[in-house]
Amino acid sequence: MTRQSGPANLEPDLSDLELPETDEADEVVLDLIADDDAAPAAGPLAAGIDVIKAAVRHAPKGSGVYRMIGASGEVLYVGKAKSITKRVISYARPIGLATRIARMVAATTAMEFVSTNTETEALLLEANLIKQLRPRFNVLLRDDKSFPYILISGDHASPRIAKHRGARSMKGDYFGPFASAQAVGRTINALERAFLIRSCADPVFESRTRPCLLFQIKRCSGPCTAEISKDGYDALVNEAKLFLSGRSQVVKRVLADQMEQAAENLEFERAAVYRDRLAALSAIQATQGINPRGVEEADVFAATQQGGQTCIQVFFFRTGQNWGNRAYYPRADRSIEAAEVLGSFVAQFYDDKPPPSLVLLSHEVEDQQLLGEALSTRAGRRVEVATPKRGEKKDLVDHALQNAREALGRKLAESASQLKLLGGLAEAFGLDKPPRRIEVYDNSHIMGTNAVGGMIVAGPEGFRRKDYRTFNIKSDIAPGDDFGMMREVLERRFKRLLKGDAEAAGEAAVDGDDEQSAWPDLVLIDGGPGQLSAARQILTDLGIANVPLVGIAKGRDREAGRETFHMAGREPFRLEPRDPVLYFVQRLRDEAHRFAIGTHRGRRKKDMKEAGLAEIAGIGPSRKRALLNHFGTLKAIERAGLDDLQRAPGINAGTAKAVYDFFHPTG
Repeated sequence: MTRQSGPANLEPDLSDLELPETDEADEVVLDLIADDDAAPAAGPLAAGIDVIKAAVRHAPKGSGVYRMIGASGEVLYVGKAKSITKRVISYARPIGLATRIARMVAATTAMEFVSTNTETEALLLEANLIKQLRPRFNVLLRDDKSFPYILISGDHASPRIAKHRGARSMKGDYFGPFASAQAVGRTINALERAFLIRSCADPVFESRTRPCLLFQIKRCSGPCTAEISKDGYDALVNEAKLFLSGRSQVVKRVLADQMEQAAENLEFERAAVYRDRLAALSAIQATQGINPRGVEEADVFAATQQGGQTCIQVFFFRTGQNWGNRAYYPRADRSIEAAEVLGSFVAQFYDDKPPPSLVLLSHEVEDQQLLGEALSTRAGRRVEVATPKRGEKKDLVDHALQNAREALGRKLAESASQLKLLGGLAEAFGLDKPPRRIEVYDNSHIMGTNAVGGMIVAGPEGFRRKDYRTFNIKSDIAPGDDFGMMREVLERRFKRLLKGDAEAAGEAAVDGDDEQSAWPDLVLIDGGPGQLSAARQILTDLGIANVPLVGIAKGRDREAGRETFHMAGREPFRLEPRDPVLYFVQRLRDEAHRFAIGTHRGRRKKDMKEAGLAEIAGIGPSRKRALLNHFGTLKAIERAGLDDLQRAPGINAGTAKAVYDFFHPTG
C-alpha cells in the first residue's frame, strides 16, 4: 500500500487516455492537466489538486482501490479503477469537476492505494472497504440488518430445521435470505408438513422417550424415538434441501410419482401421505402478489428517487416463490443518479451474503458485466446480472419499482409529518431548533430485582432502534430506588459520550453534520421533579450544561393526557389534551417503557428458569448451567431419567441422583 499527501475524487475517468508504458507516463499526464490559467490560484481546491498531482507520481498503473484521506485521518472516499493512475489524474483536472467532487478534492490531504490482480478483485475490495470505513462521499448502505435464514443442521445424525440469524458458525446448510422472521416461520411450518423434519432443539430430541405432539399432527416423522428409519429420515432431509435449493419441480415430480405408485399398489394410506406433502408444497409456492413461473431463484432490485432521497426495493425469489421484500434508503448525495446509487448498493449488499444465480436490476449500471463477474467470484458459481426489457422478468422489476415508489412516498410523507411534530416540540419546550436526536429514559424492576434502565432514540426519521441501549443496574442501591437507578444510567451514558466512545454511545455520524450526532438535543425522563433534579445533578457534575432535560410526570391516576412537564427555569406546565405534540411525547414515553419492561422481563424469565434448580443441594451455578445447556428447559430436566442426567457434561453420579430424587420423591 502506498500513501501520499493529496486529495482525490469520485466519478471522473480518463480510461481512454493512452499512457506510454514508461516512467515518463506521470510527466506526460501532468502536462495534460497543468493548465495554470484554468487552475484555481489558491484555496482548499488548489491545495487538493496539488496533492493529487503529487500522488499521481506514485500511483499504481494497474487495477486497484484508492482512498481519499481527510485532514483528521478519516477516509473521505473509496473508489476502484482498472487503472488507478488514469482515474486519479481525472481528479486533478482544473475545470469540469462537479460540486460534490470539488468539495471532496478540497477536503483531501492524503491518498492510499491498494493494487489488485484484476478489476474484479478491486470491485470486491471496494465494496468491503465502503461498508467497513463508511466514507462520507460514497453511497452508503444504511440499515443493513442481518437477514434470517433457514438452517438444516449438519452436526447431528438427525438434522433439524430451524430459523437462523447472524454469523454462520453452525455446521449445516443455509437457505435464504428471507425478508422477515415471519416469512421464515411460515415457510418452516409448511416445510414441516411437507418433509416431516424435526424442529426441536437437540437436548429436547435426546430426552424424548415418546413422540411429541408434532408427530401426532403429522408435522414430524419422529426420528427421536425411531418412528422412522435413519435412511428414511435422510431421504426426507435430502428432499427438503433439493426443494430449498431451487429444484422444487424435481421434488414435486418425485412425490407425484411415489403417490401414483402407492395408489397403484393399493397402499392408499401411504398415497394419502404423499398427497398431503404435495399439498403442503403447493401451499408454500402459493405466493401473494406477483407469482413468477419461469424464475426459480432471483433477487430483484429497483431504485427510485424523489425529494432528494433514493429508495431501493429488494425482492427475494427462491424455489419459485416470493420470500419477501425490504425497502432501503441508502445515504447518497442528491446529485447522484439512481443508476449509480443502485450499482454501488448492489456491490455492498452482497459483501456478506451469497448472491442467487440471477440478479435483476431496474437500471443499467456502470460496469454491470464486471459486477456479475465479481458476484460469480464471490459465490463460486455463475451469477447473471441483468436489466430485463420485456417478459416475466421485466414484470418482476416493474412490480419492485412500483413498491419502491410507494415506499418512498410513504417515507417522505412520514418525514414531513415528523418534522412538523419536532417543530412543535421545539416550540413547546423552548428549544432553539427542532431536535435531531431525542433520547428517552425509563427504568424497570420489581422491588429492585432484575433492575434495568432503557434508552430509546428518535429523530426526524422516527425511532432509531439500532441506537437503543439497555443498562443493567450494577450499583448496590436500595430496592426500588428509582433516583439511584436513573443516576447510574445517565452517568454511564454521558461519561461514554465525554470519552468519545463512538460505538458505546451509538455514534452514527459519517458526513460531519448533526443529523446523526451521538449527542442528544433533548432528553426526556419518565418522572417528576425528583427524577429531573437527579438528572440535572449528574450532568452538572460531569460539566454538561447544554443538554435540555424534560421530566414527564404522569397525571392523577396515571391518566394519559394529563401529563405535567418539568423543566429547569420554568414552572410545571401541561399541553392541550388534543395537542398532536402531546400524543407524540406520549408515544415516545410509551416506547421507552415498552423497551425497558421488555428487557426486564427477559432477565426475570431467565432467572426464574435457573431458580428451579437452586434448592437442590450440591447444584451450583456451573452445574446449573451445564444441565440447562444440555437439556434446554427445566421441564426436560424434570422428565430426564437417571442415566440421561449422568450423560450431561460435568454431572457425576451423585449429582445426577440428587437431581433425580428432587424431582421424583419416593415418599
